[in-house]
Parts: sequence; C-alpha cells; structure tokens
Amino acid sequence: MSAAACLLLYSFATAVLAPRLLVRLTHAGVAPRLGVAAWLAAIGSVVGSWAVAAGFLAGELLRAGTLSRQALLSTCFAQLRAVAAGNYGTFGQFGLLTLAGFAAVTVAALLARLGRSLLRARAATHEHARMARLAGAHDATLDAVVLDVPERAAYCVAGRPHTIVLTRGALATLDDPHLNAVLAHERAHLTGRHHLLLALTRGLAAILPRIELFTTGAAEVARLLEMCADDAAARTHGRRTVLQAILTLSGAVPVPPGALGASGVGVLARAQRLAAPPEPARRWRVRLLLGATAVLVTIGPLVAGGLAATGFALCGATVPG
Repeated sequence: MSAAACLLLYSFATAVLAPRLLVRLTHAGVAPRLGVAAWLAAIGSVVGSWAVAAGFLAGELLRAGTLSRQALLSTCFAQLRAVAAGNYGTFGQFGLLTLAGFAAVTVAALLARLGRSLLRARAATHEHARMARLAGAHDATLDAVVLDVPERAAYCVAGRPHTIVLTRGALATLDDPHLNAVLAHERAHLTGRHHLLLALTRGLAAILPRIELFTTGAAEVARLLEMCADDAAARTHGRRTVLQAILTLSGAVPVPPGALGASGVGVLARAQRLAAPPEPARRWRVRLLLGATAVLVTIGPLVAGGLAATGFALCGATVPG
C-alpha cells in the first residue's frame, strides 16, 4: 500500500506545483516544442500515477489473501480489509464499501466522459471537414478548400482527408508570400497531429475542470502548438513574413471549434516572439530547464515507487514478498 500512497502523494504534489513552474517557463514561447513536451509529461505522469496506484491497490487485494495473519496485520491494507469484513462494525463496513463503490463508479464515469469527449471532438472535426469540402471548391494548386465568403479566415481541420480551409476574403487580403506562410503554418499543424494533442488535453480539462494542471495545461498547450506551427512556417518563409500574415488575419472571424488556425490563439504573444526572438543564451537556459523538468516529472513515479520498495512506507511497514 505504501507504493500506492507514494504515487498518490507524488501526483498531488505535481498537480499543485507543476502548473506555476511550467507557465513561467513556457508562457513566452522561448522553446515551444520542449514546452509542449514538458506539459504533456507532467499531465501524463499524474494520470499514469493514478493508474499505477490503482493497480498496486488491486494487486495488494489479491496478494493479501496469501499472507499470514501477522504479515497481513502489519499493512495498512489489512486494516481496510478488517473494516470491509465487518470487524469494526456494520456501519464502518457499509461506509467503506460505499466509498469504494463510489470511487469505482467515479473513475468509470470519468473515463467514459473522456472517451465521449474524444469521440465527439473527432466526429465534429470530421463533419466540419466534410461540410467544408461540400460547400467549397478544392484548389489543387493550394491543396486547400476555398469557401466563397468575404470574411478572412484560414484554418485546418482533421478529417478524412484532413482539410485546409481558406476563404475568398483571406485570398483577397494575403499576397503570395503571406499566403504560402499561412499554408505552411496549417500544414505543420496537420503533419504534427496537433489536433490529437488538443483533443486529449481539452478532454481532460473538460472532465476535471478543478485541477489546474489540466485546465491551464490545455490552454498553454494550445498556445505552444500555434507557436510550433509559426516556427515551422518561419523556417521556410521567414519570421517577418509569418508575422505579417498573422497580423493580416488577426481580428477575423473566430476559428471553428476543433480547428487550428493561424489567427486562432495567442496572436499577441506570438507576434511579440516573432518580432523579437529571444537571445540565444536565454533560449538555451529555458531549454535546459524545460528538459530537466520533463525528465523529472517522467521519472517521478519511478522514484516514488522506488522509495516505497526500499522501505519508505507512508502507512506502516512494507509487506514482505
């Protein structure tokens, strides 16, 4: 049980402390790809710790029946099992079983909500892509669907196939270099499968809105993915061209839900970093800090499990093998 307790303690500390640290390191977008990796590592380590802790608890439940009474009584789990067996009264037994049932139902409900959220997001984006292809005209030269509307909009949406959508208003506003930069930005989103990362982080934030790591992480990952696409476009077309294209499209119609667009998220912050790139010394410092943070939160569950295995028990002695 100590391993599960260590993992739960680790996940609690990470969920509380990681958001502030990561926001400080990633908000300016100095190293957006490493920033995305660090946020995903923190989120994954917390969720993974919960899953492994549940596995440890289930394992102790199965193993407890093979232990001697003396060894069994030396564990926290033995006390819980005694309560469940009614050794401490019917009220305690009923309360524990009710709590366990409620926890199991809650976990199942959260997983079901996450699954439904991901499926709804997938269905919505695929439907939007299909409708855009029906309503617009495919331009083979641009490899994009052009909608005959005056508003300025450029975005990509996942589907079968993935679709880049442009409006006549955007085509009329953007000259060729800026248009090519926007298309490179959207292709970077699709090539990097950014829609999958957004669906996952936003799904977790929707089902667990009170956990800052998930809500802040979803918002920050969305900003950082836009910066990653900016950098991909800038490598081919130059920072100034990408900046001018973003500013040209800024203030246009909002990007549809589930879509990714050059003017969709964090336009001001992205414009600032394109106009004034960070100095090399700062860029390397942030990269080192983000890399170290990602490694620490990745190995954190292993360290927590190792502490329990070496005798750092949080509730009684460790159970002999």
